[in-house]
Amino acid sequence: MLGYLALRAIPGVEVVAGGNYRRTVVVDGAPGVIEVARGGDDHLVLRARLPHRDGLADVARRVRRIFGLDTDLEAARAALAGDPVVGPLLAARPGLRVPGTWDPYEIGVRAIVGQQVTVAGAGTLAGRLVERHGKRVPGRAAPGLTHTFPPRSTLAEGDLDGLGLTRARAQAISAFAAAVAEGRVRLDASVPLDELVGAIAGVPGVGSWTAQYIALRMGQPDALPASDLGLRRALTEPSAGSVLPSAAEVTLRAGAWRPWRALAAVHLWTSGHAAARA
Repeated sequence: MLGYLALRAIPGVEVVAGGNYRRTVVVDGAPGVIEVARGGDDHLVLRARLPHRDGLADVARRVRRIFGLDTDLEAARAALAGDPVVGPLLAARPGLRVPGTWDPYEIGVRAIVGQQVTVAGAGTLAGRLVERHGKRVPGRAAPGLTHTFPPRSTLAEGDLDGLGLTRARAQAISAFAAAVAEGRVRLDASVPLDELVGAIAGVPGVGSWTAQYIALRMGQPDALPASDLGLRRALTEPSAGSVLPSAAEVTLRAGAWRPWRALAAVHLWTSGHAAARA
């Protein structure tokens, strides 16, 4: 989990180091900092520096979502254990969970920034976005934590030129931020998966992969970015050589994983065999 989050950490907003996950947060309009560390074999420890204690319950709920702590792993295991591909991966790492997010809007912007660029390149672009439009955290927050993530109203109307984003991607970020700000896209876990994905994918410049990935990081257990190259490689049959299955074929194969397709995808993404590494 920490390895996954570290690779995708937004500079200035998130830091993963020394076995800890740290980030800036905004609670009731005021900045704060949280730190999450392993507390033992069965729990995590959350330390929070907040403007007041009233927001602590919501902070704890969001941290649980980041680390997938509310996942019913027993139910998932019962559904996936018999699968010839995912079953052995799950048996090898039965505690693996789907990485979540502090803020679905933030992960949506990060996903759009990362379209068609490397993970490292996306981090650089996200850092520039934060440096220009994020709010600087007063005082000394923690090493590497300098800004809170730009609010949706700011990115909906802010200047994104000169950050290294393509014009199409900058327009997609602005359109996504505006859609969330205006309520046309409800990033709410209570929204049914198909409705959620349809609304996100309806934003100009945001495709099905990005919509499914946002849903996956939001905690939708059956989300599946079927066109993902890593998934297609991981599901390539040895007899097929270098011929990758199509997104439609991945979707058909993943029918056996429902309603835990997101967890199955994460096991495939992070498995050690050559196809997934590629």
